[in-house]
Amino acid sequence: MGVTSITQEFSSPVAPERLFKALILDSNNLIPKLLPQSIKSVDLLRGDGGAGSIEQVNFTETSHFKYVKHQINELDKQNLVCKYTMIEGDALGDKLESIVYEIKFEASDINGAGCVCKMTSEYHTLGGYEVKEEEIKGGKESAMGIYKVVEAHLLENPHLYA
Repeated sequence: MGVTSITQEFSSPVAPERLFKALILDSNNLIPKLLPQSIKSVDLLRGDGGAGSIEQVNFTETSHFKYVKHQINELDKQNLVCKYTMIEGDALGDKLESIVYEIKFEASDINGAGCVCKMTSEYHTLGGYEVKEEEIKGGKESAMGIYKVVEAHLLENPHLYA
């Protein structure tokens, strides 16, 4: 088994606490509403949404994938960190065992008005397979697309998750 790690980050004018609440704590409600063309539902299969919980993201018929399952490894509400693992689903294909994600939201200025979101992804492969950059590109673009839609929604609705 090999591991390929990538890190990406983006800045946002939205406060870190608001982005964390929207993207992490309430993603099962908010994201299907904002992206109904791509995501049918996010269902909690086990747990209360905290560490040890398992959720399933169900995609629409227009998506390349049917579903993925995530296990929440760590949910630190005080430090605005979430670590979870994609443990099942057709997005893993036959070459990936899992993908481990760690997302951290940090204030980007003294007033806490904006934030920097740092995301690390570890691709755990089966056998000697090596993940190629173009294979990772689609996942990175998808994640950024979701972040940008949520960010725009929060900017349009400053009272949400405040």
